[in-house]
Parts: sequence; structure tokens; C-alpha cells
Amino acid sequence: MTAPVVISIDPRRSAELLQEALEQNGVSADVHDGYGLALVSVWVGLVVWCDGRHYWWRTGWNVARRRVIYAWHPAIDPVRAARRISMHYSDLRRTQPYSALIADLVDGVE
Repeated sequence: MTAPVVISIDPRRSAELLQEALEQNGVSADVHDGYGLALVSVWVGLVVWCDGRHYWWRTGWNVARRRVIYAWHPAIDPVRAARRISMHYSDLRRTQPYSALIADLVDGVE
């Protein structure tokens, strides 16, 4: 009996596919990679990690267990992952607006 073959995608490429899917949802993001992982920086408090097989991001805090709560999604489906991340992004934008300094910079650019 032979072991199953695991197909992995380059983490940076997976992150770039997610970045493209986020852009289709109107969400800008930056991609950074190194040490076998890629990061998609979306918003304050919203960074998506990718190892080529999965995306995962922080969604909250469990007070009782004193632990971070994460959501994850298979990297083979960046479009659906982007939809989920976009919804979380919208929630964060409502609850964590720009700081005064950043708001002034954004107003100056627009």
C-alpha cells in the first residue's frame, strides 16, 4: 500500500490568489512571505496566515480559556475564503475605524 500524495501549493502563491480574490470583493491587502509561510495583511487585527494548504486568521478571544479563536479555510478555495474574510473585514471596519492620525492621512490623499 502506498501513502497518499499530498499536493502543496507555494504559500506565497496561495496568498497571492487570496489577495486577488479579496480585491474582487473590494478589499485591498498586502502579501508578505518567508520561513515557509505567507501573510496577507488586510486590516488592523486581520492578518491571514497561509502555509500553502490552509488559510487561518484570528476571529476573537475566548475569555474562559484565555485563548485566541481562529477561523481556517482550505487554500484550494481562495474565493470562498476571501468571502469569509471580507465579511470579517467589514465587521472590523465598523468596530475599529481609522485612528485620528491615519484618518488625517487618508483625507489628505483623497
